[in-house]
Amino acid sequence: MSESFLTILYGILEGVTEFLPISSTGHLLIVQHFFAAKADAFNIIIQAGAVSAVVAIYWRRLLGLCIGLARPENRDYLLKLGTSFAVTIAGCYIARSKLGIKLPEVLEPVVGALLIGALLIFLAERLLRHHRPTDSLSWSTAIWVGVAQILAAVFPGTSRSGATIIAAMFCGMSRPAATEFSFLLSIPTMFAASAYAAIEAHQSGQFDERLTADLVVGFVISMLSAFIVVKWLLKFVRAHTFTPFAWYRIALGIVLVLLLAGEHTPADLIHE
Repeated sequence: MSESFLTILYGILEGVTEFLPISSTGHLLIVQHFFAAKADAFNIIIQAGAVSAVVAIYWRRLLGLCIGLARPENRDYLLKLGTSFAVTIAGCYIARSKLGIKLPEVLEPVVGALLIGALLIFLAERLLRHHRPTDSLSWSTAIWVGVAQILAAVFPGTSRSGATIIAAMFCGMSRPAATEFSFLLSIPTMFAASAYAAIEAHQSGQFDERLTADLVVGFVISMLSAFIVVKWLLKFVRAHTFTPFAWYRIALGIVLVLLLAGEHTPADLIHE
């Protein structure tokens, strides 16, 4: 499989899966396992392309928040957005720098996270059916959404967008309001992650002419594909539930179980 094809494939996969509640990291690990891997720095840095699409879509909302700081509701929203981001940064720092938690290279945890995430989607949708959702953002919701981002960063297959949207829904937010907050929170979170990965790659000497060219292509492709997906999803959540994504996660989890089982022959199991 050519390097150029992989670059395009990873760019499309990142853009399509990043903001759907199905886990972009999980899908990238699946491709790495069954096909071929790209550099970790590439996988993280092209997230900046996907989140750039969110900036392009929400630029009016972002501009309104920034130039409307005199309005209490705007200051309140930005403070809560900043709180979620701070909780995420602090939690990820502790998890990775102090506890040494890293993303696994095997797919078994991805299967578990996919199935657990599907169950949580079902539960969140059931909760909304029995309670009147709100569009307002509380401090407790902001904190829980930040915690959800930490879990998504530590457990691949969880889905950053899925975890944050579900957390907000469990706290009583409506689907559109939860989706908007999740997407706006993704802007500082994913730009920070991409910047950190770029600094690490530069310090370790990973940047060369080939990686730079791949990053440009991957950035553009992920941005364009994410733009299309996010625009579609924002319309989808106004009239539909997230249940179809839960069924997709279950189906993908079952397929992975069968594929992984097929990789282990009886002789392999004896040696293990």
